[in-house]
Amino acid sequence: MNQQELRKLLQAVANGAVSAEDAVLEMKVEPFEDLGFAKVDHHRALRQGIAEVIFGAGKTPEQITGIAEAMLREGEKTILITRLLPEAALKLQQTLPMRYHEMGRVGIVGSIPKPDGLGKIVIATGGTSDMSVAEEAALTAETLGNEVTRLYDVGVAGLHRLLAHVDDIMTASVVIAVAGMEGALASVIGGLADCPVIAVPTSVGYGASFGGVTALLAMLNSCASGVSVVNIDNGFGAGYQASLINHMGRK
Repeated sequence: MNQQELRKLLQAVANGAVSAEDAVLEMKVEPFEDLGFAKVDHHRALRQGIAEVIFGAGKTPEQITGIAEAMLREGEKTILITRLLPEAALKLQQTLPMRYHEMGRVGIVGSIPKPDGLGKIVIATGGTSDMSVAEEAALTAETLGNEVTRLYDVGVAGLHRLLAHVDDIMTASVVIAVAGMEGALASVIGGLADCPVIAVPTSVGYGASFGGVTALLAMLNSCASGVSVVNIDNGFGAGYQASLINHMGRK
């Protein structure tokens, strides 16, 4: 049960359409389900507004299937699975109604909801090599009910490519800047946008990039105001945070 469903249930009680006893029974569902290998948090959507997301790395296809099936039994209509390898996805598609997006390594069980956020989330990458992280962010945001605009390969090595999309940047509710190498893209966008900018350092780069640490430190030291930073290659974290910002008006 999510927050919207809880409001409907309480309104039905207030209107006399549902008895208090029946409402108590419906709300008595266990807060989590113990599967032995995992404890599925069925009340997360009620607490946070967003259901549990399955982190696919390190889990067997059988474990992912068990968690997803438990969530489906509790009425979840959309389930997001991140860091999902292609071979695991093939096995899951034999038992689950799942679409797999190989670029972002994301599986989506069920339907993607219609966008209901305040505006649009713009996701920009420094280069094509950053697209896998950007797609994880984009698919996460879309699965959570957001309109997403993708601006790929608009890095500072050819600044005119980014400047051709200034209108998209300036009309966004949130911008996610995804870049490796020296990570300069976040500072440039931060100097153009009047909305929060979430910087995602990627592990793309040569030796002195230190697997994304150089981009991480550059983004943390950005002189542009309004730039926050998530962990290296954490497209999911950026997409999730951007969705929270884009839905603040609903509260």
